[in-house]
Amino acid sequence: MEVVPADIPNVPLPTFDRLGVSVPPDLDVKRVAFEWFEEFSSSIRANDAQGVSNLFLADSFWRDILAFTWDVRTFLGSEIAQFLIDRLRLTNATAFSIRDDEYLVLQRPYPDLAWISFMFDFETDVGFASGIGRIVPTSGGQWKAHCMFTNLENLKGYPEMLGPLRNQAPNHGKWEADRKREVEFIDADPVVLVVGAGQSGLAVAASLKTLQVPTLVVEKLPRIGDNWRTRYEALCLHDPVWYDHMPYLPFPATWPVYTPAVKMGNWLEYYSDALELNVWTSTTLTKATQDPDTYKWHVTLIRDGKERTLFVKHIIFATGIGSDVPRFPEIPGKENYGGIVLHSCQHKSAKDHIGKKVLVIGACTSAHDIAVDYYEHDIDVTMYQRSSTYVMTTKNGWKLIMAGSYCEGGPPTDIVDRHTASFSNFIGIGLAQRRVKAIAELDKDLLDGLRKRGFQINFGYLDTGSRLLAWSKRGGYYLDTGGSQLIADGKIKLKSGGNIKSFTQKGLRFEDGTEIDTDVVLFATGYGDPAQHIRDICGDAVADECGPIWGLNREGEIIGVWRELKVKGLWPMLGNLALSRFHSKHVALQIKAMEVGVFGQRYSL
Repeated sequence: MEVVPADIPNVPLPTFDRLGVSVPPDLDVKRVAFEWFEEFSSSIRANDAQGVSNLFLADSFWRDILAFTWDVRTFLGSEIAQFLIDRLRLTNATAFSIRDDEYLVLQRPYPDLAWISFMFDFETDVGFASGIGRIVPTSGGQWKAHCMFTNLENLKGYPEMLGPLRNQAPNHGKWEADRKREVEFIDADPVVLVVGAGQSGLAVAASLKTLQVPTLVVEKLPRIGDNWRTRYEALCLHDPVWYDHMPYLPFPATWPVYTPAVKMGNWLEYYSDALELNVWTSTTLTKATQDPDTYKWHVTLIRDGKERTLFVKHIIFATGIGSDVPRFPEIPGKENYGGIVLHSCQHKSAKDHIGKKVLVIGACTSAHDIAVDYYEHDIDVTMYQRSSTYVMTTKNGWKLIMAGSYCEGGPPTDIVDRHTASFSNFIGIGLAQRRVKAIAELDKDLLDGLRKRGFQINFGYLDTGSRLLAWSKRGGYYLDTGGSQLIADGKIKLKSGGNIKSFTQKGLRFEDGTEIDTDVVLFATGYGDPAQHIRDICGDAVADECGPIWGLNREGEIIGVWRELKVKGLWPMLGNLALSRFHSKHVALQIKAMEVGVFGQRYSL
C-alpha cells in the first residue's frame, strides 16, 4: 500500500529573500511575541475569525489536534479563516497565557531563516490545551504567524490520576487479590478492548488507565514482548533511546542508545507490570460484532483454549502497521526450487544457515539487518535490490535531525513531542529537504561507494528522505548502522535491477538473463495492509466502511489512525514508539470524553 496525494501543496519556507526582510540585531523578542499574542488571543476571545486570520501569512498553516476540531487537521492559507469561522464559537476558547520561559526564543535554523517561537496555554469549553506559535517579520514591519499548533492536553473535571491525584489508600495486604479481580474483569466487562500488547497497545492502555477507563489488552503470544523476542536475533532499533521513551515511564539513564529487540520485549513486559496494566496473553480475538442499537461490540476471545465473551464499547486495534500476512512476490517455478524459501518473519538467526549461500530479497531495514547478520557469521550473502532506496547513516543523520531535541541532555520529551508535532508533514518539506541535502554531504563517501557497487539511491519523495516514505508507504529506506559500508566494500554482494523472472532448481533467474544460485532465498518484503486485522475480526463490510489505514491525506495527516474510524467504536493505534507515546493520550482523551458525555462535534476532512 502506498498513499501520497497527487497534489502535495508547495508551501515555501518564509526565507528573508521571499519576505524581503531581515531581523534587526536589537530585536526585543519578548516584546514582539507578547504584542502579537495579545492581539491573537483578543481576536479569538472576540470570535473575530478574520481578525485572527489577518495575523497570519497568506501561506501559513494551523495544525490542530482535538483542541478545536476533535480531530487531527491541518489548515493551509485561506482555509484557516473558514476553520475559525466554523469552530471559534463552538470551542469557546479562553484563558490564553503565553509562556515566559526558555522556549520563547528567536530561532535561526538557517542563515536565511528566522522566527520567534513560543508556547502558550488556553482553555476550551471542555478542556485544557496548549499551543506553539512561530511568527516571522514582514516587509511592512508587522510580525505574522507562519505556523500555529494547538493541542488538547486534558479534560476539565477528569484529570490524569498522576502525582498527588494517584491512589494513596493503603491496601492492607489486599493488593494481590484486588489486582486479580481487576485483571480478570470479574465484576464487569471492560469499556475498552485493546488488541495487541506491543508498544502501541500498552501505551494507549496506560493513558486510558490514568483517565480511569477500564481497559483490557489481549495478546495472542504467550508473553508480553514476544512480538519483539520472536523476530530475527539481529533486530535492533535504529532510532535513539531519547526518541523512544514510553509514556509515564521513560527508559533508565543506563539504557543503550539503540535497543536490541529482546531487551525491548523485556522492557514492555516490565512496563506492563510496573503500570499495572490489564493484559491477557495467549488470547486471540476471534470475532467482533456490533449491536446496531447500543453500538456495543460483542467480542469472542479464546484464552488458553477457553472461550469468553465480552461486551465492550470500544475496540482499539494496536496490531502494527502491517498485517500478520507476509508479502511474498508471486514468482513462477517455486515448486522446482530445491533450496529453502523464507520470509523475514520466519527467520530467526544466521546461525541456522551456516555453510550455505543466501540471497536476501529487499534493500530496506530488515534486509540490511539480516544481511549484516549473515556476513558476521561468515555466510556468503547477496542482497537483491528491486528498486532504489533512501540511505542515511544514523551517525550523521540523527546528529542533524535531532540536535537539541531528542538527544542526550535535550529538553523534556513532552516538550520535544509538541514541537515536533507542530510542523505538519507537508509544511515540514522545505526543512526536510535542506536536512537531507546536508546529511547527504556528510554521507557522500559512503553514498558514492554504494553507487559504484550499483546500489540504487534516492532521496525520498520530494527529496525529504525517510519523512514522507514512512508516512506514505511504511518503508523504502534504510537508516544505516553499518550495512551500507559492507555493501560498498563488496562484503555483502549486490544484485541490483532486472526483475526476477522465475525460480530455477538452484536459485533465481532474472529478466536480464542472469542467474544466482543460492541455498536460501529470504524475502524481506514487508507485510500486508494493516486494515486486514479489522477485516479478519469484524468482517468485510465493516472493514470496507472503515476505509484505508495509513498513508497521507491531502492535508498531510496520516489516514485513519489515532481517531475513531467511520465505524463507531473502532480505533487504530499504530506507529513507532514516539508516535505511540504522543498519540496514545489523544486516543484516551477522545474515548474518555465520549464516556463522560463531553465529546464535541468532530470537524473532519
